[in-house]
Amino acid sequence: MKGHVDDTQVNMKPLYRCIECNEESTELYRDYKHGVLKITICKTCQKPVDKYIEYDPVIILINAMLCKVQAYRHILFNTAINIHGKLCIFCLLCEAYTRWRQLPGSSNHTDPEDIIRYAKEWDFYKQFGIAALEQAAFLIGIFIVLFLVKRKTFKSYSEFAFLLKALLLSSYGKLLLIPAVIWEHDYTPLGLRLITLFVLTSNTQAIRVTLNVSRAVSLIAIACGLLLENALSSVQWAV
Repeated sequence: MKGHVDDTQVNMKPLYRCIECNEESTELYRDYKHGVLKITICKTCQKPVDKYIEYDPVIILINAMLCKVQAYRHILFNTAINIHGKLCIFCLLCEAYTRWRQLPGSSNHTDPEDIIRYAKEWDFYKQFGIAALEQAAFLIGIFIVLFLVKRKTFKSYSEFAFLLKALLLSSYGKLLLIPAVIWEHDYTPLGLRLITLFVLTSNTQAIRVTLNVSRAVSLIAIACGLLLENALSSVQWAV
C-alpha cells in the first residue's frame, strides 16, 4: 500500500485528496507496525480517504473506464503515475499508423527495394507530425477556455503541468487503436468515432477532477479544443 506520511510531514501542505469529497488529506493510511494498517477516514465526509489503495489495479482500471470520479481522483492525486509522456507518444504513434493505413496505396506489400517504400515511410512520419500538431491545438484550446474561466487556477507552472498530465493520462482510450496496429485492422468510421467519444469523455472527467469545475465548464473547454483542432485540420487539407 502507498500513501503513508511520516509524523514529520504532518505539518506540511496536504499531499492527497479524499476521493469522495475532494478534501485534502495528509495521509491515506497509518501504519501501526507489525503489519497493522488502518485506512485514514476523511474528517469532512467520514468516509475512507481512498478505498482504492486496497483494490486490485484491474478493478481500478475498470472504474476509470466507467469514468468514475473517485477512480480519477485516486489516479491523479493519490498515486505516483508518471507515464503521461510515454503514453502520449505511444498514442500518437498508433493514431499516425491508422491514418497512414487509410492513405491511398499504403499497403505494406511492396518490394523492399522499391523506392516508393521509402516515400511511404515519410508519409507515416508526416501523419505523426500532423497528429501531434492537432493534439497540441486541442490542448491549447482547452487551456484558453480554462484560463479565461478560472484565471486564479493557474498560479504556478506546477498546476499547469498537473492539468496537462491529467489530460494526457485521460487520453489512454486511444490505446484502443492498438488492434489496428497489431492485426492491421481497418477500423470503421463508427468505431473511430466511438473511440474519440470515449477519449473526450475521459478528458472531461480529468478536467472536472483536476480543477473541481462543473461539467458545463469542462464540456465548453473540450468543445473549444475540438474547434481549434478541426480548424487546424481544415487549414492543412486546404494547403
